[in-house]
Parts: sequence; C-alpha cells; structure tokens
Amino acid sequence: MPSTRETILAALHTRLQTLAAPVLRGEVLPERIPASGLIILRDGKPGEPEVTLSPLTYFYEHRAELEVVIQAGNGRDALFDALVGSIGTQLAADRTLGGLCDWVEAEAPEPVDLPVEGAASLKAAIIPVVLHYMTVDPLT
Repeated sequence: MPSTRETILAALHTRLQTLAAPVLRGEVLPERIPASGLIILRDGKPGEPEVTLSPLTYFYEHRAELEVVIQAGNGRDALFDALVGSIGTQLAADRTLGGLCDWVEAEAPEPVDLPVEGAASLKAAIIPVVLHYMTVDPLT
C-alpha cells in the first residue's frame, strides 16, 4: 500500500493531467518541449513535521515543485501566463485533492528567460506547491 505522501503526490499528478501541457513526474527535461509547454512534478521535501502525541500524529507542510517550461519564438510570455493560470485554476478547484490533503496551495513563480542556441528561447519557472497533510507514521 502506498504511503500517505505517495498517495497525495500521485493525486496531485493526476489532478494536473487535465492541463493542456503534458505533466511528467520526476523526469529529466526532454530535448524538445511541446508547443503547449511542459510541466514536471518534483516530489520536493516534506520538511520537519509538527507532532502531537495523543494520538501520535505528524502534520506536514510538504513542498513539492512544478517545473513549468514554455519554448516559443513569439507569444512566449502569454503562453507561459496562460499555463501558470491554468495550474492555479486546477488547484483551486479541489484544494484537498479529494480529501487526501488538508489544503493545497501554490506559491508565485519566479520566471526566467533562457536563451537556446539555434532554437526558440525558453521561459521557465519553478512553482512551489505546499501540501498540508497529516499521517500517523512518517514512513507510511
């Protein structure tokens, strides 16, 4: 049986599958970026939990990351903005991932423009996604 952490990350990945851009999980950035852009979900860090002892419960603010990449010659900024906006819309539609999390919230991206020799430039950002959840064991 998957751990609470894995169940929540898998649910987040599934939730983002409805976006226009492909969503990968834990993959290496491919050589070619689809015209619609690309999102890579990174598992991130669960951080130090708050702990209660009766009953024993671990409360996490797990910081996963979404790497968002657009490659286009013209309209790159608008495409990037639309993709980031659609991520926000998907997360806002179900802040508990079907009851698996207490709350899911994204932080603002810090976009960068990356020149690519002989190809269209990239616009990319990492969007931290904070997953608030609890578990009775940090390994399950």
